[in-house]
Amino acid sequence: MLFSDRLGSCVLITSLFTFGLAHAKALTTEQRIACQFPTPNPLSGCPQNTLLVSSNANFSTAFKSVQSAVLSLPQDNSTRYILVLPGQYNEQINVTRSGPLYLLGQTSGPASLSGNTVEVTWHAATGGTNATDNAYTSTLTIAPTLNSSLTGSGPTGFPIPPDTPFGNTDFRAYNLNFTNDWLPYSAGPSLALSTSYANTGFYHCAFQSYQDTVYIGKLANAYMRDCEVAGQTDFLYGFGTLWIEKSALKMRGCGGGVTAWKGSNTSYTNHFGVYVRNSSVVAANETVKAGMRGRCALGRPWNSLHRSVFADSFLDESVAATGYIEWSAAEPRVDNSTLMAEYRTFGPGWNETGRVEGKVTRVLDERQWSAYSMPGKVFHFFKSGRTGNVGWVDWEA
Repeated sequence: MLFSDRLGSCVLITSLFTFGLAHAKALTTEQRIACQFPTPNPLSGCPQNTLLVSSNANFSTAFKSVQSAVLSLPQDNSTRYILVLPGQYNEQINVTRSGPLYLLGQTSGPASLSGNTVEVTWHAATGGTNATDNAYTSTLTIAPTLNSSLTGSGPTGFPIPPDTPFGNTDFRAYNLNFTNDWLPYSAGPSLALSTSYANTGFYHCAFQSYQDTVYIGKLANAYMRDCEVAGQTDFLYGFGTLWIEKSALKMRGCGGGVTAWKGSNTSYTNHFGVYVRNSSVVAANETVKAGMRGRCALGRPWNSLHRSVFADSFLDESVAATGYIEWSAAEPRVDNSTLMAEYRTFGPGWNETGRVEGKVTRVLDERQWSAYSMPGKVFHFFKSGRTGNVGWVDWEA
């Protein structure tokens, strides 16, 4: 099991102010960089009580796994920090606490992911003889309970109990790579990231798998900046809200689409979906690029309430002329509620004629895009039509 029995003791948080990070003590950029920079005493530049994780025997007092450090933390609203030293960690990480948690990868180049020294790897997929929920495969999971993390099936997914509390109010990861290396091709859902009922931010991180790399579950808000996400089939999928900025989406093959979203009917107007801005959608490398020209779809509708927008982003020649595609010929899942859209995308993957002839992609004008044009317009407070839930986003990373 991914989650301990103590999850049932979580207390329902009802205050929107609490969800807006009343208890957070965010590090300044200078403080974070000082903590991440390599020194003989790794914690010398870190806040008091920062936990150290190392696979190096020279640090006898350090935790040997990230998960063991996470499990040592109190289940409360206090802000906690974990510094992870260079190495490969073969484990699953599961964060259930509500209090802010910052995972920091040690690096001498914290402004870029190119110098990342920490990789967390897991090796699991569903399908075939393994009929468990996708949630059990994820390398990193942030969710308050097991039930809240389950994908489920059908048009509305797993029915999460209505009294489920919100989870982490401010989870952040800096300069960490998360990989699910099940097989070197799509062979069933194999998640690198799963987050539900939580606010999560990822900065200078990489996520690699082939199928369903990143899952943004119900009522989740996730922000990625200067990240890489690699996959082949539906490698951005979910129910919640994901904003990707100044990042690279790397296609390791063409299968399904880059995005596959299930929208949800709510009592309030919601903006659940995936928004990719100022980013690139490209073949993962020259080897796979040769056989992908014009074959990869930007997305397909997991249900007819799918919402995704690629804005101000570069598309290479791997992208299909139609942009998006239907779920299938027999079950298109496209109607007036479906928003599979682009705004000012450019590059060889942009084909205006193909978009028109495909009759699936919507090309937005400035007025239409303005409804979604910044994270504050799409990130909701918990179970509320109120947007502007961005107090947990690090704008300076």
